[in-house]
Amino acid sequence: MSTSLSTPPSVAAQIARLPELPMAEIRALWQKLVGGDTPTHNRQFLERRIAYRLQELEFRKVDANLLDRNQRRIESLVETGRVKKRDRDYRPAAGTVLVREYKGVEHRVIATADGHYDFEGRMYPSLSMIAREITGMRWSGPLFFGLRPPSNAKTKPSTKTRGGR
Repeated sequence: MSTSLSTPPSVAAQIARLPELPMAEIRALWQKLVGGDTPTHNRQFLERRIAYRLQELEFRKVDANLLDRNQRRIESLVETGRVKKRDRDYRPAAGTVLVREYKGVEHRVIATADGHYDFEGRMYPSLSMIAREITGMRWSGPLFFGLRPPSNAKTKPSTKTRGGR
């Protein structure tokens, strides 16, 4: 197997092949992906670190800011000793198929890599537009497709009491 990663097969396939590679190719991959000489002769360590790096590079292509955001969170944790809660992002990953049955009809929506949604062969910028297309009413798209729970105000029992003082 060549160590060229210019046109790689899927990351999972590359990782699955690591145990089959001769140690010389493992070292060459290390130099290419991590840089420098291998810090150890422990093959299992090298394979795991290479696998991690392959995934890291692939995820950087999908979401270039992901690693930077994670690094800032780590630095904040080290400085403050507390983990800041992340903002909830209800956008599904590219390729996710959302299925919703409405009035006996099953509707399928596919999330695309550019953040849009494919519904019945047409592209939409938001799930809310699709929910409105399906129902004829304004809906929160993430709520309609089950990506976020209803707001707490609607699900909490009322604290008001009747009568009395």
